[in-house]
Amino acid sequence: MSALTRCLQEEANAIASAADRLSSAQVEAALQLLERCADRKAKLVITGVGKSGIVARKIAATFSSIGLMALFLNPTDALHGDLGVVAPEDVCLLLSNSGETTELLEVLPHLTRRGTGRIAIVGRSDSSLARGSDVVLEAGVDREVCPLNLAPTASTAVAMAIGDALAAVWMERRGISPADFALNHPAGSLGKQLTLTAADLMIPAGKLHPLDTTTPLPEVIGGLTRDGIGSGWVQQPDQPGALAGLITDGDLRRALQLNRADHWISLTAADLMTADPITVQGDVLVVKALEQMEHNRRKPISVLPVVDANKQLLGLLRLHDLIQAGLA
Repeated sequence: MSALTRCLQEEANAIASAADRLSSAQVEAALQLLERCADRKAKLVITGVGKSGIVARKIAATFSSIGLMALFLNPTDALHGDLGVVAPEDVCLLLSNSGETTELLEVLPHLTRRGTGRIAIVGRSDSSLARGSDVVLEAGVDREVCPLNLAPTASTAVAMAIGDALAAVWMERRGISPADFALNHPAGSLGKQLTLTAADLMIPAGKLHPLDTTTPLPEVIGGLTRDGIGSGWVQQPDQPGALAGLITDGDLRRALQLNRADHWISLTAADLMTADPITVQGDVLVVKALEQMEHNRRKPISVLPVVDANKQLLGLLRLHDLIQAGLA
């Protein structure tokens, strides 16, 4: 066993031991406070000093990302004015391995006077911080992974694991869906899948030059080259703006192969286009549009026309743009 593996196993064992020691009644009380906080649209304020402060920041970021308004409060700053962000309806999560952190103990009575709910994640259930809190989640460890038993390692891993577990169970109880999660992650891959529509990523029709069904081959080639996207759209003769067909580079090559060279000059857009192409409406999520491009009744396609209910072209959605957005 490598030294690294041994250290990882020691931290895993510390988390498992802490899980066994947790009081189910205290865990339930903590979750009820968090649910009350969400029901009242209040904040979860998380505080700690040193390495516990770093863990507190991470837990705050996790809860914020899943829909419970959370923030990190530096306890020193709290004593010099920042305590004003804490309201009576809020819940405060306090992290300290010793449970005797001076800055937290100085903040504690002010939280108590405000009636703010207090959850302590502490290494000692008989500590001063534990005694001053409404709920105590014991996060003690027998020793740190640090060979000197000094640097916070196993203790911070346990505290963070408890914070993560609280967040995960809170998500289950609140029924947080992938769509809810995506609201706070609009730039992530999941967020894009659940929020971006075909209209968001398409090339608008206003930037494309329509072809008529009678447009001759040389002008079709010029049109495909001019727009620079490897395809062109053909409009209905009697309905300007309505989609009649789509011409891609592949359509052009196939038409040239199927016709003798001396007939090329007589080919028009109507001869080259794919009539009645697969289309999608603008409000369809791009992930669904991608499925249509990759799995359809014909073959995988790289360009998908976006139309409205009247088959008026809104734009063209390209596989290239989906790849650039990190969705394909």
